[in-house]
Amino acid sequence: MKKILFLVLIIANTIAAQNANDLFSSANDLYKNEKFEKAIERYKEIESQGLISSELYYNLGNSYYKLNKVGPSIYYFEKALKKNPLNEDVKNNLIFAKRLALDKIEELPKTVFQKFNINYLQQLSYNQWAIVIIVFSVLGSLLFLLFYFADTPFIKRFYFVTSSLSFILLITALIITFNQYSISKNNKEAIVFAEETEVRNAPTFNSEEVFTLHEGTKVLVLDAIDSWKKIKLADGKIGWIIADDIKLLSTF
Repeated sequence: MKKILFLVLIIANTIAAQNANDLFSSANDLYKNEKFEKAIERYKEIESQGLISSELYYNLGNSYYKLNKVGPSIYYFEKALKKNPLNEDVKNNLIFAKRLALDKIEELPKTVFQKFNINYLQQLSYNQWAIVIIVFSVLGSLLFLLFYFADTPFIKRFYFVTSSLSFILLITALIITFNQYSISKNNKEAIVFAEETEVRNAPTFNSEEVFTLHEGTKVLVLDAIDSWKKIKLADGKIGWIIADDIKLLSTF
C-alpha cells in the first residue's frame, strides 16, 4: 500500500511539473507576442502552485515593466534577486525599473562591514551559503579520512592542514549563513504599490503627514498596528503607512 501511495505521489508531482512547464512556455509565447496581461495570468498560475523561481519572478517583473506598472515590476525583480542574488539580468532590469519610480531617496552612509556584507556576502542567498556548508563538510570529512589512512608523514601533514582549513571554512560559512538568514527574516522589506500615499507620524488618519511616497519605493517594515505599518526609508526617515499600500517582499 505504501509503495502504491509513493508511486501515486511521484506521478502527481511529475504531472504538476509538466503542467508548470507547459504554463511557463505558454506564458513566454504570450510575452513574445506582447500579450503581457495574459502572460502575467499564466505566470501567476505557476506562482499559485508554489513552483517559484528567480526566472519566474524575472519574467513577471518584465511583463509588468512592459505595462509601465512600476510597483509590481520592481517588486518581482526584487523577489527574483532574493531567489538568486547573482542574476545579472535581474540587476540590470531592476535599475531600469527604478528609474521609473518618482521617489529618489539618498541612502545613509554605510560602514565598512555593511559594504563588505552587501558587496560580497549577500551575493549569495542563505540557501546558497547552505550549499557551501555542505561542500566544505564533505570536503573536510574526505580530507580527514585521507589523513587517517595516509602512511607518509608529509602526506599526512598535508591532509591534516587541508582538512583543518576546510573545517575552519565550514564554521565561517555556517556563521555567514546564520547571519544572512537572520537578515532575511528580520529585515522585512516591502515595495509601495499605491500610486501615491501619505506617511504619517502616528498610526491614525488624523495624525500629521510627514512625507509622501510613490509607487515602487522600497521600505523597511519595523512594526505593525491594526491596518498600519511602521516603515523606515533608506535615508533614515520613519513613519506610519496604510498596510494595504505596500507589499512585503519577505516570505517569512
